[in-house]
Amino acid sequence: MRARQLLPRGRAPVQDTAPSSLMHSPTRGLGRVMVFLAAALASASLAVPEGWGEEGVQYGQVGTDVTLSCAGARAGSPVQWRREGAAALPEGSAIHQGALVLPHASLAAAGTYSCHGEDGSLLHAVSLRLGHLPGVPFVSCRASDYENFSCSWTSSLETFLPTRYITTYRKKSLTGEEKRRNKSGHVGPCLQDPSRAGTCTVHRSEFWSSYRLNITEVNPLGSSFRLLDITMQAIIKPDPPEGLVVEPVPLAPRRLYVSWKYPASWPKEPHFQLRFRLQYRPVIHRSWSVVETVNLSEVITDAFAGLEHVVQVSAKDFLDAGNWSEWSAEARATPVRDPATTASEGTTTDASLESLAEEPSQAPNPEPINRSDPLEKMAILVSLGIFAFFILAAVLVITILIWLRVRKHSKDETKPHNFLVAATHLKALPRTQILP
Repeated sequence: MRARQLLPRGRAPVQDTAPSSLMHSPTRGLGRVMVFLAAALASASLAVPEGWGEEGVQYGQVGTDVTLSCAGARAGSPVQWRREGAAALPEGSAIHQGALVLPHASLAAAGTYSCHGEDGSLLHAVSLRLGHLPGVPFVSCRASDYENFSCSWTSSLETFLPTRYITTYRKKSLTGEEKRRNKSGHVGPCLQDPSRAGTCTVHRSEFWSSYRLNITEVNPLGSSFRLLDITMQAIIKPDPPEGLVVEPVPLAPRRLYVSWKYPASWPKEPHFQLRFRLQYRPVIHRSWSVVETVNLSEVITDAFAGLEHVVQVSAKDFLDAGNWSEWSAEARATPVRDPATTASEGTTTDASLESLAEEPSQAPNPEPINRSDPLEKMAILVSLGIFAFFILAAVLVITILIWLRVRKHSKDETKPHNFLVAATHLKALPRTQILP
């Protein structure tokens, strides 16, 4: 009864509508109370604009009526308002009961205002800052490995006011034990790095779990948030491979040996493998050739002899999850010159090199061919020989099958004729020769 007497007048006492199961499960009831209390504290922290600026600063929203109070004025006494650095107050402003009202305030109305008594003495001064409510931030997330993921954001609206961000996450895919302990999922902060504005990181993330990220933008006028559901498989994007090295192959005018290493940020476990994409071109050419591999090295076999080449490599999850990494830094090398063509190089003019650089390529990955390579000629001859061998073998097998079929058919046709001949011969013999 004493609790009811403490309620404000005109407000009915709150009835306990909790289900009876909570009475039998005090742990669950306490958990719900803690959740409600945490939500209330979070709402209060967002609603109170404490610590946004030094003392004497007032914030207002652009396009609304802003009222500045004269704290030191006595009730009913006339006051004067002045604006620092201006001869007059903003157009349309009015003084009402000692307070200055700025209707539909614009950004130009921001500044320092002061109110004075009849004798001109300073009663109060306030710095007015005007801006907009926060917009919903743009958020994107990326995982450079399967152990952590980071998210970055940008504001969708210039508010002209100081801004803070609250970054949290909730793990959605839970094990049976986790569901029994906490039905709402594991909640934690996405840690912000002061040295990298607009980013936060979730450490020790789990490969098979999905997460809901909450990025809330807060300024003195209010807050706005973005919820983003993510899975590790969708946002995985490795860092570029490292240690890219390109070297010419001795005695091979069209070959370059390329090697690289895993990015340092990628976990070293054997079940998290990467595949790679290699792109290369002559420096004076505009189109790239691309090769994919699962190895940490590759031999380019169609390079231009004597021309400098530029090479880059990127990486992606072996099971094709997520996205390709950015291209690595460039590495350059020049294949050795072909001795057979060195003597004829003097006839090459600058105009031919310029025509190579300006030649448009319709194919996405052009592959120049140098027909003077003896190894390629030998490979072509061997391939043609193998192909011809299989063709001849197939023709021989088909011929044998047809011959066997024709022979079997001819035997079947001669069997009835022999039977009739034998029967006629028996009929012509005397009965005494037939029956003993």
